[in-house]
Amino acid sequence: MELASKYDPQAVESKWYQYWLDNKLFSSKPDGRKPYTIVIPPPNVTGVLHMGHMLNNTIQDILVRRARMEGKNACWVPGTDHASIATEAKVVNRLAEQGIKKRDLTREQFLEHAWDWTNEHGGIILKQLRRLGASCDWDRTAFTMDEKRSESVLKVFVDLYKKGLIYRGLRMVNWDPKAQTVLSTEEVIYRDEKSHLFNLRYYVADADTNPVVPTGCEGEVLHQDADGRYYAVVATTRPETIMGDTAMCVNPKDPKNQWLRGHQVIVPLVNRVIPVIEDRYVDIEFGTGCLKVTPAHDVNDYALGKTHNLETIDIFNPDGTISEAAGMYVGMDRMDVRKQIAEDLKAAGLMEKIEDYDNKVGYSERNQDTAVEPRLCKQWFLSMKHFADIALPPVLEGKIKFHPTKYVTTYRNWLENIQDWCISRQLWWGHRIPAYFLPTAEGEEEKYVVALTKEEALEEARKIEGYENITADQLVHDEDALDTWFSSWLWPISLFDGINNPGNEEIKYYYPTSDLVTGPDIIFFWVARMIMAGEEYMKDVPFRNVYFTGIVRDKLGRKMSKSLGNSPDPIGLIEKYGADGVRMGMMLSAPAGNDILFDESLCEQGRNFN
Repeated sequence: MELASKYDPQAVESKWYQYWLDNKLFSSKPDGRKPYTIVIPPPNVTGVLHMGHMLNNTIQDILVRRARMEGKNACWVPGTDHASIATEAKVVNRLAEQGIKKRDLTREQFLEHAWDWTNEHGGIILKQLRRLGASCDWDRTAFTMDEKRSESVLKVFVDLYKKGLIYRGLRMVNWDPKAQTVLSTEEVIYRDEKSHLFNLRYYVADADTNPVVPTGCEGEVLHQDADGRYYAVVATTRPETIMGDTAMCVNPKDPKNQWLRGHQVIVPLVNRVIPVIEDRYVDIEFGTGCLKVTPAHDVNDYALGKTHNLETIDIFNPDGTISEAAGMYVGMDRMDVRKQIAEDLKAAGLMEKIEDYDNKVGYSERNQDTAVEPRLCKQWFLSMKHFADIALPPVLEGKIKFHPTKYVTTYRNWLENIQDWCISRQLWWGHRIPAYFLPTAEGEEEKYVVALTKEEALEEARKIEGYENITADQLVHDEDALDTWFSSWLWPISLFDGINNPGNEEIKYYYPTSDLVTGPDIIFFWVARMIMAGEEYMKDVPFRNVYFTGIVRDKLGRKMSKSLGNSPDPIGLIEKYGADGVRMGMMLSAPAGNDILFDESLCEQGRNFN
């Protein structure tokens, strides 16, 4: 008992961990033994260790150490992710504290600041993983923007473009006004909100020349004001978008709105005269059955606009303020306009009523205080049908096993309903898209070439009729960067340089990897896409098993977060109970795929056992 009470985990753990490192006991080279490979889910380069990382890496370490004890050649590869949106936001904030705006810098100057930030913060989480006792092969540490990984990413972009799987198109996308970049569908988090339904009056514009005639349909609803003027009522949760209205739409089968057919109405406050169109898309039961159509700011409205040849008026600037095109409230933030326009509509007698309404609002996964705005713009997309076709069979046929198996259904549902992946981001930190624009006359459609270098791009450009004598100076490199996940989907391949050097000794030995340990929240972002890349470039799956961890919650069942203040500092726990004590405490409460109710007393139990 005297010995146990004197046990100091700090002294023991640091001594032996250093011994293991000094003697390269975690390093791996291809040899005659059976390999056992795990690649770390690369944490953000800006990140610090949190309880989720603790759980994930503890499970990986258990698997790797067990493989070593079984005589396998265990290789656990560490690394970090450049995290475009998160890192750029941190750098922009730091510059703002120094009174510097991003737009006042050149791209090269900004990237210098970004690399400074990365070099300063990038190693923190890896050092913390050492404190946790993680037995990674640290000599293999990789970064998604190091030279090998960057070259791999650009080669894959060019290859997929040449295969016709990458295209550029004008599409309605999810826009983050704070980061001022597009987001993929998977980067939008929907929250239930208590909102309002604003019922607005759209007066009939042509009653003098085209008299309003009741049709006598059962359930018909005609609205008239005190002066006998007819109006339709439109229910909307977003009155700030009315400046972009270019039509009102009713369902041709809706009896209550038959009287509106063939008429024109006036957009309230804006005073723009717009047509009433008919389309079965309109939900007869929602609101009054009259829909305002704003093609520039809603994906379904955009489709209606294309079908009915409507004008598209973009009323937002990239930062979410109102643009000149709106003609009113110019420069004001969209959320401030929502409040102001409601007051102005009421004052003008154009607000029929305001109702309480529960709806789902999309927020940016990276800037969780920022509501996403649908926006029409040109972006780069990856066609996903081909990838869904090659990534579904391995999981359904059991070539890759999910633990727990319930996630197979989640995976299948996503792949069977997959949408094309928007892979461009309006950011400077990241892999710059290898596309070069050619000079064109005003109003002419854009022309571009895709190539790994400017020299190759120039060669390609000179093959185009009319551009035989173009110079390198005339080529404009695309400003956008690739979505961060476009690099991490190659992770199990690019870590062993399988894109740049196909069939090299290491990729043949270590690929496919054995097990992946990750959270179910990135099953689409990362797990599915790694399977796609593996099948496309290695003709084999990237791993044999996927172990999904649960979410670490407090003992009251609440998700751990900084805002709730219920997440303990992992390093503080390690200092108090030792790494093994904390790791054992985590594992005592961690069933596969289920959430973990974490209680610090478990760490105490773990320490006492050790």
